[in-house]
Amino acid sequence: MPLEPTVHVDDVLLAEPRGFCAGVDRAIEIVERALRKFGAPIYVRHEIVHNSYVVNDLKAKGAIFVEDLADVPPGATLVFSAHGVSQAVRREAAERGFAVFDATCPLVTKVHVEVAKLAKAGYEFIMIGHKGHPEVEGTMGQLDAGIYLVEDVDDVAQVRPRSDKLAVVTQTTLSVDDAVEILAAVKRRFPDVREPKKQDICYATQNRQDAVKLLAPQVDVVIVVGSPTSSNSNRLRELAQRLGTPAYMVDAAADLKREWFDAHPRVGLTAGASAPEVLVQDVIARQREFGAVSVRKMHGVAETVHFPLPKGLGDKAMAGDA
Repeated sequence: MPLEPTVHVDDVLLAEPRGFCAGVDRAIEIVERALRKFGAPIYVRHEIVHNSYVVNDLKAKGAIFVEDLADVPPGATLVFSAHGVSQAVRREAAERGFAVFDATCPLVTKVHVEVAKLAKAGYEFIMIGHKGHPEVEGTMGQLDAGIYLVEDVDDVAQVRPRSDKLAVVTQTTLSVDDAVEILAAVKRRFPDVREPKKQDICYATQNRQDAVKLLAPQVDVVIVVGSPTSSNSNRLRELAQRLGTPAYMVDAAADLKREWFDAHPRVGLTAGASAPEVLVQDVIARQREFGAVSVRKMHGVAETVHFPLPKGLGDKAMAGDA
């Protein structure tokens, strides 16, 4: 049998920041605290966050993930995922009498609140986002009508609002650069469109993309730790490639391929906002097997954001269990 090619990874540069954001930390803690307080099973509507490792870990602890609330038994405890849900899902959960804990990221909730407030003032909406993503479905589901999805610049020309009062909102995990380009097209077509006072793309998405912009020019290849369903992880990979650096996304260290590092001795490593640090460390261990002799952290923004837990889970009696 032919010998495996020798791979020499000399240097691994770690992006800062990377990995879990405050919204993901909060969502996972909500499920874990609910399991400790009420016992298994705890039902979760959709994957709590888009990461296979996290979902499988919570399954092992007694969480059951569902898409249809008809699969949740009467009287059960239900958690809404970090991506948020439509008003229809909220109504159905209330009608079925579930005990609900809402793990929607507060930055997504901010968008929902803005939509509800402006809709009462007679506004319709253009939403910049990816069709089928649960966050987009949740935000568009805040209204029965009057919200139009655009995924790219070409979609803007197809929007036919019924009102002159128009506002724009965005998915929180978009490519910052893509969102700027699409928003510019929206403003060209609808000069009076109302923009959010503060951009909807979340701080963690912005910070991780900014870190990749600094990382990519310094390395020969970029590895992004994240699951295929993770929007923000995909955007990191796309950004590195757009900057001219080969980039690959892996769910786990086992996904790494030796040929990616042929003639690419300098490796940049980052992780999406839903990817735990344990997976990053597994990738580093694999890189050491490939010959990495240096692992360095890049200078970057220190994140200090923390979101409170819902009532009933954040009490002092449980603080020691966190």
